[in-house]
Amino acid sequence: MQDWFCDGIRLTYAKSSFTKNDMHQGHSNADVVRLHFGLKGDYSVTYNQIGKSFDLAGGHHNLFYSKEFDMEFFNKTRKIETFGIQFPKEKFLQFTDNANDALQRFSEKILKGENVIFSGKWGAIDLPIQQVIRQVLHNPYTNGLQQLFLLSKSIELLVLSTEAILSPQESKSSVIKNNTEKEKIIAARDIINEHLKAPLTLSQLAKMTGLNEYKLKHGFKETFKSTVFNYLNEQRLLLARDYLRDTQKSVAEIAYDMGYSTPQYFNNAFKRKFGRTPKSVRKNP
Repeated sequence: MQDWFCDGIRLTYAKSSFTKNDMHQGHSNADVVRLHFGLKGDYSVTYNQIGKSFDLAGGHHNLFYSKEFDMEFFNKTRKIETFGIQFPKEKFLQFTDNANDALQRFSEKILKGENVIFSGKWGAIDLPIQQVIRQVLHNPYTNGLQQLFLLSKSIELLVLSTEAILSPQESKSSVIKNNTEKEKIIAARDIINEHLKAPLTLSQLAKMTGLNEYKLKHGFKETFKSTVFNYLNEQRLLLARDYLRDTQKSVAEIAYDMGYSTPQYFNNAFKRKFGRTPKSVRKNP
């Protein structure tokens, strides 16, 4: 588990490993609004104060409030990865004072002391949300600059999350027909992330997830608002940027590590994505 704190806000990243699938309990007395992101893993959860239960597959987010917090969850996979932001109640109400109608209604219930969840429909973690969480996990800042950075990213994730949840539902022609297929699409994303240095072909990825190529391509775009190819390229470049900041590897070494045929090809792709060269990132992260 890793925590960051800024202006009373707590950001937490956690990776949990279990020896078996079992029931677990959690409790907190903190009077906060919770923004929860399930990054990886499947589980069912019951929020006692809110009186609701959910069956969740990795790649989801929602916002909820209760003065006290008790939950029960059953891990369906042996590894679960989560990210969360806890906003002090008064701070959250300040941020959402002039927000959209849905957030204002949510805030009004908090003011009345009601236990409330923002939506019964959990949002999917799309590429913009994933990128901001990654920026937090790999932020290079310290002291006051880090505080300012974390505050801005907390608000950005609040906006991205609520907007994603409120976005129109997929049409009736949705490629993904059930939760099993959704879990396979999320598994495809996780497999891509695990093979960034040696990318799989679409047919290999389809075989590993048990999906045909049509459902994989269109289901992936429906879920993550990105094609498989574009997602792979985005993640490779983001990982390359992390290496530039966090390691002493040369630009050429990183280019080959990421599977680029030449350093020049990597340099051009990096510049198109970030508007600067890899060497400039290393000099001025």
